[in-house]
Amino acid sequence: MNIDINLIPQAEAYITSYFKENMPEKYVYHDLRHTQEVVAAVEELAAGYSLTEEEVENLHLAAWFHDTGYTEGPEGHEDRSCTFAANWLENKGLAHDRIDKICALIMATKLPQNPKNISEQIIGDADLSHLGKTTYWERCDQVRQEMANLSGKNMTEKEWTDFEIHFMENHDFHSSAAQKLYEKRKQKYVRQLLKQKIRLHPTEGFPVDPEDVFDEKAKKFKKPTAAIAASIVANSSPADVGIKDMRLGRGVETMYRTTYRTHVNLSSIADNKANIMLSINAIIISIVFSNLVPRLTNEPNLLLPTAALILTCLIAIIFATLSTRPKITEGKFTRKDIEEKKSNLLFFGNFYNMELKDYEWGVEEMIKDENFLYSSMTRDIYWLGKVLAKKYRYLSICYGVFMYGLIVTVAIFLFTFIFNA
Repeated sequence: MNIDINLIPQAEAYITSYFKENMPEKYVYHDLRHTQEVVAAVEELAAGYSLTEEEVENLHLAAWFHDTGYTEGPEGHEDRSCTFAANWLENKGLAHDRIDKICALIMATKLPQNPKNISEQIIGDADLSHLGKTTYWERCDQVRQEMANLSGKNMTEKEWTDFEIHFMENHDFHSSAAQKLYEKRKQKYVRQLLKQKIRLHPTEGFPVDPEDVFDEKAKKFKKPTAAIAASIVANSSPADVGIKDMRLGRGVETMYRTTYRTHVNLSSIADNKANIMLSINAIIISIVFSNLVPRLTNEPNLLLPTAALILTCLIAIIFATLSTRPKITEGKFTRKDIEEKKSNLLFFGNFYNMELKDYEWGVEEMIKDENFLYSSMTRDIYWLGKVLAKKYRYLSICYGVFMYGLIVTVAIFLFTFIFNA
């Protein structure tokens, strides 16, 4: 499918520059990324139909320009986008009938969508393709943030869940290509939203059984009695819903990334502190043996303070070594561990004795299940914390022994010199 090699790149460069210079920061969803995703979705959906080169080019141009009107606010942005696109395209020498078709495609993204042909179906579906993509929760969070930026009011979890369910209930993918690519995952998100709705206000009677979520013929959500919902909630807990049913957006990813980084930094600090103690005490012991021990024969009064100093250093070395000593685990997991989601595949100590094919199988099972993946990350952070606690506990003892041991040793030295003076 050949697209004009000049006009499309020119539009891309122009819109990219325009968004960077003119789009207010409060639009965290309707940004350049959204436009780029719509262009990519248009290309993906158009590939499923026998469209002419001109039709495909029109779709690409409309996708690039469809949200340019957002620089002046969301209300009526489609009309402003059409005007903006028409002026640019006219300057490029495009025929007026082509410009009218592109403007019609831009207007086809206006909600509620009412596409009149396959091209309008494609761009309408592309504009809302995030509803059926793996980035849904992240983009959903950004829509919510953008609405808060514009209104100055943050929705509660209950209000947002109701809003999103209502939006999903009144949305349909129009093209068969979009239905094939996005509908299944969209319905998965619908089920997750409904589970969240039950947790937030169970008396409204929404189901959590995937089979009771959506009536395809009636195109609406089923609502059993409140007693059924109450029974479901009474026999389950928030943990039963699973991490994958939560909105895992950029904030959650940042939280995991920051926590991992903090744990690694703290572990590095602990190891450095232990190395300092090992070095200092080793130097002290070497000095004692080379200078004080040979004098004990002639000066027996130095025996007690020398012994106290050596004992202090030895105990400090022991605890510094314990803080850095690695714990060796079995390095294996079974398929039952994976099926029961008990194994943490993110830690090398759990798999270093495994065959590559078994480890690859385990990782594939983990990444297919978001709940398993995030649970593994949570467990990994937990055990990293346990290891850190042990490191710092031993280090605390080490520094305590070193500090108080030196005080006692110096006191004994002073007492010895004064007593023998």
